[in-house]
Amino acid sequence: MDFRYTPEQEQFRDSVRRFAGNHLAQGAHARAHSPEYPWDVAQLMAAQGLLGITIAEADGGQGGSLLDAVLAIETVAAVCPKSADVVQVGNFGPIRVLAEYGTPRQKERYLKPLLAGASVIAVGMTEPESGSAVTDLETAAIAEGDGYRVNGSKVFTTHSTHADVLLTYVRFGPGVGGIGSVLIDLKAPGVRFGQRSKFMSDETWAQIYLENVFVPADMVVLREGGFKKQIAGFNVERIGNAARSLALGRYAYERARAWAMERKQFGRLLCEFQGLQWKFADMKVKLDAAQLLLYRAAANADRGFPSAEETAIAKAFCNQTGFDVANDALQVMGGLGFSQEELVEYCVRRCRGWMIAGGPIEILKNRIAEAVFERSFPQRPAN
Repeated sequence: MDFRYTPEQEQFRDSVRRFAGNHLAQGAHARAHSPEYPWDVAQLMAAQGLLGITIAEADGGQGGSLLDAVLAIETVAAVCPKSADVVQVGNFGPIRVLAEYGTPRQKERYLKPLLAGASVIAVGMTEPESGSAVTDLETAAIAEGDGYRVNGSKVFTTHSTHADVLLTYVRFGPGVGGIGSVLIDLKAPGVRFGQRSKFMSDETWAQIYLENVFVPADMVVLREGGFKKQIAGFNVERIGNAARSLALGRYAYERARAWAMERKQFGRLLCEFQGLQWKFADMKVKLDAAQLLLYRAAANADRGFPSAEETAIAKAFCNQTGFDVANDALQVMGGLGFSQEELVEYCVRRCRGWMIAGGPIEILKNRIAEAVFERSFPQRPAN
């Protein structure tokens, strides 16, 4: 067991750091507060090889590891927190499901522009009546001719106002075995958007209404029985979520650390007060522990042993740590931390959202408990 980066990882991280310093440092503040997707950053990252790190070279990706993508998120976020989202979109979640299970035609039509930074894919899971209980989804795909008619609705979809295509969880038939997924062009007839709304993070979203949308058979990604494969991909997506939580917590920590070494009160630097020394010691311990849990989950998944338990532990701890550390950093910086002149308050808001998105901490704890006791604990009431 070696806790050092390999020479290749060091070289990769250094190249990402140079790229971020040269291209992302300027404009980082404005980027974080813009509601628009940073298309210019996406195209720069595509040229740098930071999109598709985790995707096979045969599919147009870099053939790298999950840990490489985590390193990219951490390194980019240290300079520009908002740009870490672009690394996430280009390496985790629905793009990996498309790369893993999509047909050559689907990849040519959708994966190619995604890897070029010219398009965004979103995942349609959550519905008005099914959130954490995703198997209760009602969006139905009914066979018709050489395809399917899809009717239903999706809510709280990240990037819904920027995406071109939606990896849509649908029900082909009853029960868990009837769940699969299709690709829906968000400009297709029958796709309608509700009123735009904002999360606390200032990200925009809109309810997506699917009204008799025709989906050709060749746009089916996973047919009936594909739910477990989709969730396996979703477990990997949680690594990206955890990485951003940790990275933004660390960004806030570093800003507060620098502030504590220059700000004076009562004639002394803030870092000379033991109360703040202990606060920073606690933050450091949490960040290092979270990083180890995250790296364990990513490294083992890279070795072919993806563990839902390890991923749940990493996400739960990184989510909580990212938020707690960013919140403590804001407190240290006082009025400046609470002001939008700094990105610390942005980090607090973003980290708070990831405690919900991608599986809330409470659901993750349920999964961890099942591993502890080696049995399942159904949440539904007994019949």
